[in-house]
Amino acid sequence: MVVILLGPPGVGKGTQAVRLAAAIDGEHISTGDLLRAARRDGTELGKQAQGYMDAGELVPDALILDLVRDHLASMPSEASLLFDGFPRTTAQADGLDSVLSGVGRQVDRVVLLEASNETLVERMSGRRSCMDCGAVFNVHLNTSEIEGVCDNCGGPLIHRIDDEPDTVLHRLEVYQEQTAPLVAHYEAHDSGLLRVQAERGMDDVYLDVRNAVGV
Repeated sequence: MVVILLGPPGVGKGTQAVRLAAAIDGEHISTGDLLRAARRDGTELGKQAQGYMDAGELVPDALILDLVRDHLASMPSEASLLFDGFPRTTAQADGLDSVLSGVGRQVDRVVLLEASNETLVERMSGRRSCMDCGAVFNVHLNTSEIEGVCDNCGGPLIHRIDDEPDTVLHRLEVYQEQTAPLVAHYEAHDSGLLRVQAERGMDDVYLDVRNAVGV
């Protein structure tokens, strides 16, 4: 099964993807995690990505898709895949379809998590991110056991600049511009698109996501 979880920044895609992946013994795939791993390991794709980032440029879609392709090549063909917040544009969606087709897979379910901007700004302003492994905690929703310390790796937790309220509002505007066409794309896709209201407790949202995915 191949599942895509879509939704604005701060809506809880990563949290739900990790939880669902554990429940169905699937693979949680975050392109941000793939980028960090490639840069940390000094792979050829990681070096290329670092070059773009050092120049203050966005990592091109083609390079992101190459990272996804390489990752899928190392996995069992029957593994369930849960994509977290990727694709973000219709061009990326078409590219992902091509990559999946190359390994005999296709998108089976697309779930859109939705919440108001007010809720998202509050959530994201409370986020704390690990500088070492990229894990995300939240002072309102899921705090770390020791304040300022990552539960996963012991690294320091920071409040990123792009989680400041003004920056969050800009990120939400960009998301709406990019994702409105993507939502329409998947509504017309063979997999269809299911919506989950995400302004409730994590457990309630998780049950609805499971129902939407059919597991």
